[in-house]
Amino acid sequence: MLSAEILKYSSLILSNVLLKFIDRDDELRALEERYSSGRPEFFIIYGRRRVGKTELIKRFASGKDHFYFLAKEQPIELEIERFREKFAEKFDMHIERNGEWEKIFKTILDKINQKSKFIFIIDEFPFWISKHRPILSEFQYLWDELLGNKNVFLILSGSSVSMMENEVLAYKSPLYGRRTGQLKIEPMKLGCLQEFLPGYSVEDLFRVYGAVGGVPFYLKEFNDGLTVSENIKNTFFNKSSLLYVEAEILLREELREVTTYFNIMKAIIDGATKLAEISSKSRVDITNINKYLSTLINLGLVRKEYPVTQPPKFKNFLYVLNDNYFRFWLRYVYPYQEEIEEDVATVLKIFEDDYSRYMGLIFEDICKKSIRDFRIPIFNFPGTKTGTWWHKEQEIDIIALNDTTKEVLFCECKWQSEVNAKKIFAELKEKAKSVQWNNGSRKEYYAIFAKSFMGITEEPDLMLFDLNDFEKAMKPRNS
Repeated sequence: MLSAEILKYSSLILSNVLLKFIDRDDELRALEERYSSGRPEFFIIYGRRRVGKTELIKRFASGKDHFYFLAKEQPIELEIERFREKFAEKFDMHIERNGEWEKIFKTILDKINQKSKFIFIIDEFPFWISKHRPILSEFQYLWDELLGNKNVFLILSGSSVSMMENEVLAYKSPLYGRRTGQLKIEPMKLGCLQEFLPGYSVEDLFRVYGAVGGVPFYLKEFNDGLTVSENIKNTFFNKSSLLYVEAEILLREELREVTTYFNIMKAIIDGATKLAEISSKSRVDITNINKYLSTLINLGLVRKEYPVTQPPKFKNFLYVLNDNYFRFWLRYVYPYQEEIEEDVATVLKIFEDDYSRYMGLIFEDICKKSIRDFRIPIFNFPGTKTGTWWHKEQEIDIIALNDTTKEVLFCECKWQSEVNAKKIFAELKEKAKSVQWNNGSRKEYYAIFAKSFMGITEEPDLMLFDLNDFEKAMKPRNS
């Protein structure tokens, strides 16, 4: 069951103002197309907490015949009865109390208007799985024998990514083969940040992205009438704020040994990228560390990163933290919770002095996404692979490949102003010689990303991108 603290903040979230609805055009379009398909539809919608799944579903269902039900983590007998009561109350109909899904749905299907497609939405479905595993088989039966033959749209949604993928979508799941579609809702793309915080410069938007990523619920906590530092003080460094406690709430909902998991992730953001290093820094026995890391990977908080020029190999990878909110929280909140309680000014000074260094890796991530999401005119063909490259002591921030045309782009990213592009270009060309990929037959391009550059540098096959280029690429669609 949820702790009193989690329930407190759940109530805060539910009572809060609705999120400003931004983007999600593709997801809405996919749902609308299936709604108009002329056949029964069974959709799985999932993604990390606070990413905007519920708002997307409610926006889609608005104006249509639908029933939204938020599951609770309690005995299934109580949930069946609550489902019956809520449905009967909303649609002013009598549904006999019988304690069986089949009888309840038979009654509902007999009484609702089947001329227009009726949408059943069950949010946080993993809560039911955790309390009553037969629910998967029960919903398989409901779909096969009842719902799958009617003019309905069934949506099962969940925030536990690992449970949705392993229990609902997996091949061995009783529901496998029943769904007609699925959507994994990802954080907002970088271009949408300006729509949340229109008063911010691109540099400030990137600084916000470094703290909360593209999670809509977190972006809503920031006020573009304040500086980034003021917002950080009011949220992460304020013990009454959601962002101060959110990391612990999220992990406690999923895991038990929360401190151990925090220490492992902290070791990774502090520079431990190999198994033995992580074990040593986190003080977790090497024989157990794989188990913890696998769990964090399943939760989407950690990923394995391989050199982009090589296929995944068993030993040739690094562990990387995969979530900006957790990365920021573990760097600036977790180690300083006592100080935040007593002397916020000291922690704020630590943040301000260190944040440019922290932003180095964030900016690399932003530049990788810019190649794909912003359509910055580097490659104008599909199928580009983008990633990091390293070999022994050498590293290149970004390499983008096209196996078909044998074109390769080498990039360096500098979260700095007045960058000497000529010097960086010479170093990048030298490192590129060590990259083993279609040597002798490839066409090479180069790019440098920075806040700004020193003077003008004109070199063949070299492209420079500064914050002004990002600003143009991030302009809202309707501007």
